[in-house]
Amino acid sequence: MGIFFKSISGILIVLIMIILGFVLAKRHWFNDDSTNLIVKLVIDVALPCYMIYTIGHDFTADTLLSTLPDLRFPVVSMLIMFGISVAIARVIRIKKYHRGLFESMFLNSNTVFVGLPVNMALFGAQSLPYVLVYYMANTTFFWTIGVYLIQMDGDANSKFDWKKTIGKILSPPLLGFIIGVILVLLRIKLPSFLMSDFQYVGNLTIPLSMMFTGISMANVNLAKFDLSASNWGILLGRFIISPSLMALLVIPTGMPILMKQVFIMQAAMPVMTNAPIVARKYGADADYASLMVTETTIISLIVLPILMVIVQQIH
Repeated sequence: MGIFFKSISGILIVLIMIILGFVLAKRHWFNDDSTNLIVKLVIDVALPCYMIYTIGHDFTADTLLSTLPDLRFPVVSMLIMFGISVAIARVIRIKKYHRGLFESMFLNSNTVFVGLPVNMALFGAQSLPYVLVYYMANTTFFWTIGVYLIQMDGDANSKFDWKKTIGKILSPPLLGFIIGVILVLLRIKLPSFLMSDFQYVGNLTIPLSMMFTGISMANVNLAKFDLSASNWGILLGRFIISPSLMALLVIPTGMPILMKQVFIMQAAMPVMTNAPIVARKYGADADYASLMVTETTIISLIVLPILMVIVQQIH
């Protein structure tokens, strides 16, 4: 029973911040300019700082190199998930202007904003390296394939341009991630005051992202939404297909049991929190993305405790 309540507490941390943004938006604290400012702060400032600090603080060159081979499991899983998402989007006939968002949300999970606190609550600090291994793969996929798919929703009629595409892929968060990895591999230690600055600024990422989701939800007319094929498809991908696929990949291996458990849990996290922020930035349907973030986060209150009981049986 303790495990059940621990997993719920990790989700509630996120939901309370979403509710705060929702309530403040309903009280008219935000207009379009202030909401756009939040988007810029998260994507262009806070998240890159979070990447540099997290990689530099939680990894050494040796631990990074020793855990890199384990990246193949989340990478293979996400590649397969991407193929499945494309197939399902065609089969259930997702609207063209939602197709990129659907595939991105089907593919990527909220490995930091929900996954990190949930895994830390369930497994303790010893789970952190495995959480970050999955996070490395997930963040790379989101800020490359995921963001590109969302951008295509917002600018579907544009011609494919390699130079423009590379510029989009090399987003500030991914650049922050790359810088962090390079610094660790080269064993370059940044001054402590600078790391503290990265930490403080990076810590804005979670609350601002959650509040933005709440703001977006406050502007969504929920009466227009129902459990359509699109919604069910994402729920199926996040909570059934993704963890099942990861379990098939890792259970037969000889990797540590804790790593298997963390990878399976991370695969079942709700939709990536940054999806609505990126959707808004590039003119895609941010309301649709915000709805799915909130919907999957709420449903994860039921799914994750049940999954935790199941993964405890892994030996």
